[in-house]
Amino acid sequence: MKNTHTVPSTRPAEKISTEVAAPRLAVKPQTMRAGFCRHGHYMNMVPVKLPNGRLLWDAAAVDRLTSGEVA
Repeated sequence: MKNTHTVPSTRPAEKISTEVAAPRLAVKPQTMRAGFCRHGHYMNMVPVKLPNGRLLWDAAAVDRLTSGEVA
């Protein structure tokens, strides 16, 4: 069996706060928070939850949604 080692990216994917993501999607920040709380995602986007409770969303996924692609 061949062992392959993957090196984690030195630059993580860009993350944006709920307050920045919501206007890009033309919704209120609370809409995104409520969707995540109720369903575990908002429009198939799952944020990273910080220890202080804030949510960080993948900027590329938000951009894909605003351009009409599937997240």
